[in-house]
Amino acid sequence: MGQFKGIVPALITPSDSEGNLNEEALRRVLEFNLDAGVHGFWVAGGTGESVLLSDEENRRVASITTDVVGDRAKIIMHVGAPTTDRAAALADHAAAVGCHAICCVPPFFYRRSDSEIVAHYRIVGAAADLPLFVYNLPSATGVEITVDLMRKIQEGVTQLRGLKHSALPFANVWTFSKMGLDCMTGNCLLMLPGLTIGATGCVDGPPNALPELWVDVWNAYRAGDLRLAEQAQDRARRAWEAISIPGRGFHATIKAAVGIRIGVDCGPPRAPGEPVTPEERKNLEKMIEGLGL
Repeated sequence: MGQFKGIVPALITPSDSEGNLNEEALRRVLEFNLDAGVHGFWVAGGTGESVLLSDEENRRVASITTDVVGDRAKIIMHVGAPTTDRAAALADHAAAVGCHAICCVPPFFYRRSDSEIVAHYRIVGAAADLPLFVYNLPSATGVEITVDLMRKIQEGVTQLRGLKHSALPFANVWTFSKMGLDCMTGNCLLMLPGLTIGATGCVDGPPNALPELWVDVWNAYRAGDLRLAEQAQDRARRAWEAISIPGRGFHATIKAAVGIRIGVDCGPPRAPGEPVTPEERKNLEKMIEGLGL
């Protein structure tokens, strides 16, 4: 199994009431997850609202994370940006502050050819010279990393280490793993089936708030107790579904839930995202208390 494995929460980016980066809250979130036994952090990705942060904020998040985590867990810093130059600059900074790897969505907004996408990853990967993870998130980027495209990236980008697979073709987890890649499933509700077909771990947002539940899935699976792993997966799924707020955006829910668990307000989502209402927060507090964690 690859070096990059296990439970890797897709880290939130806490903010204050004015929408600015809340550095102290970020440190608390990291320590909370480390105490629960997570194996790494996927920093400033989709859950971290990276495309809504300035480049300087993304750099600051990287610096804080490496300062807190050090070598206690793997730090995979997302450097995706609308331009190759910006992504490469963020990659260079991630390497300079001590991140263990970088990840990057493909170039988005304008439709790009396969050769252009490969060139993008080649430049970004060379800027950091760290293990590179492709971020396959077609629901947000409009670009799916197919098996054929991944083979082209693998042939053209020496830093390629693996990917976060958040696309619908679930069977591709098996294919990607057989290509020698560290493939982490991007859906924590399908973590256990992903592990059984070759995934090296899971990267997703809900483990921010409920890290111990997904660590339980991992530990049971690694111990060879599939029945216990199934029970742990079901408990984690039911817990997340219980605290999900119907009709409310994911970022508002996850930031509120993490804040309740660590006892520090993690702020609203970045504009134009709407925060949870006082009534929703009160109900969320009751639901989390009822989980008995």
